[in-house]
Amino acid sequence: MAFLRSVLHALWMLVTVIPFAFAILLASLWTRGAPLYWIAATWLRWTVVGARVICGVRTRVRGMEHLPQGGNAPAVLLVKHQSTFETFLMPALMPHPLAYVFKKELLRVPFFGWAMGRLDMIHIDRNDRMRAFAKVVAQGRELLAQGVWVIMFPEGTRTARGERGSYKSGGTRLAIKTGVPVIPIAVTSARCWPRKAFVKRPGVVDVSIGAPIPTAGREPDELMREVEAWIEAEMRRLDPEAYR
Repeated sequence: MAFLRSVLHALWMLVTVIPFAFAILLASLWTRGAPLYWIAATWLRWTVVGARVICGVRTRVRGMEHLPQGGNAPAVLLVKHQSTFETFLMPALMPHPLAYVFKKELLRVPFFGWAMGRLDMIHIDRNDRMRAFAKVVAQGRELLAQGVWVIMFPEGTRTARGERGSYKSGGTRLAIKTGVPVIPIAVTSARCWPRKAFVKRPGVVDVSIGAPIPTAGREPDELMREVEAWIEAEMRRLDPEAYR
């Protein structure tokens, strides 16, 4: 039954992504920025709702009060990465536009990637790390000044449930250079949608948003260790079965 539901959810995403992608591509002929982002966020909400209705994947969120208030209040979100699910879920939850930092190869994905290429996102070449980080800082500073929150996965790639990846300091380096706070976020998505898995299992994905951490006077590696410690401790609290 879980496999059949997962097939139906995949079909739901395929059928709905095409009209939304065309809407973004057409709208981009005369507008950019937030209007295009909210079209994309609407499709992502449909995907999350589809996961709940079709596959029984529910979400439980704590800590929304920790998010910055105000139209242009900046932040860098640093999120635990276990699944594709949180990449869909974060824009569906957040009240501000988000800018993902992602590898440029995703731009080649039909419809999904084509639409992403029209949004204010930061796509990088991972093979050229120095130039990639310079691009992240330049575009990140511009977007943060517009009230767009930059979102990054410090582990870089998805990790299995109960495991810890290697936390990299790119997100804290960006936050320190631009003078904005970082917000750590723990997500137990692998409980229902494991990495590299097609079949989704019913259950609850917990999202815990931590308090903003100021970056003035901090060092990137030391700040990332604080972010890592909070996220990993929170993961153990939210999903103790995975860390026995």
